[in-house]
Amino acid sequence: MLYVNIRKTLPYFGLDVTFEVGNEIVVLFGSSGAGKTTILNSVAGLVQPDAGLIQLHETVFFETNKKPLPTRKRRLGYLFQDYALFPHMTVEKNISYGIKGKPDGDRQAFLSQLLSILGIRHLLPKYPHQISGGEKQRVALARALAGKPDVLLLDEPLSALDAGTRRQCQDELLDLHRLWQIPVLLVTHDEQEAQKLGNRILEIEQGRIAGTKSIVGAN
Repeated sequence: MLYVNIRKTLPYFGLDVTFEVGNEIVVLFGSSGAGKTTILNSVAGLVQPDAGLIQLHETVFFETNKKPLPTRKRRLGYLFQDYALFPHMTVEKNISYGIKGKPDGDRQAFLSQLLSILGIRHLLPKYPHQISGGEKQRVALARALAGKPDVLLLDEPLSALDAGTRRQCQDELLDLHRLWQIPVLLVTHDEQEAQKLGNRILEIEQGRIAGTKSIVGAN
């Protein structure tokens, strides 16, 4: 269970949200500038709230007046909107980045399964400039999951894709979540995508949760 309670003063409004995420996909939905990515970055440790509590299971990420847990120790996967692949690394090295030590048998089997589901095994020797946008998205998702994180953060990961590739990647994301049940926090301003991917949708308006919607029969 991921527990999020964040209070932070932003240039045009105050961010003040409280919610929980179980082994489900929770969507932060709303217009640009509403505070969605700030919430994600606070969970990741890239932004420090003014006050509150962020906790995953028994591990405290952030608590008021205490030293926050560094990002590298938070056991999370983060898929950025621009994918942030390393251009000088092959697909294989991009995916392996961040895995500590030599992968054991279980990790090798996990990575093999990941590559099969995403259909990117044939891309391993290529570089980011040699692959398409949809392929980059799959590689970035594989990298975010390769470390077997305890929570997955997705910031508009499909927004740059064409409609057909976007639907395919949505299906792959749902397949992965069914296999590896972890808390997923996803940011989007696309209502159709929110309805398809989310178990719950939190509507964010000017740093507040303006509404909550549970999706019946989701995923």
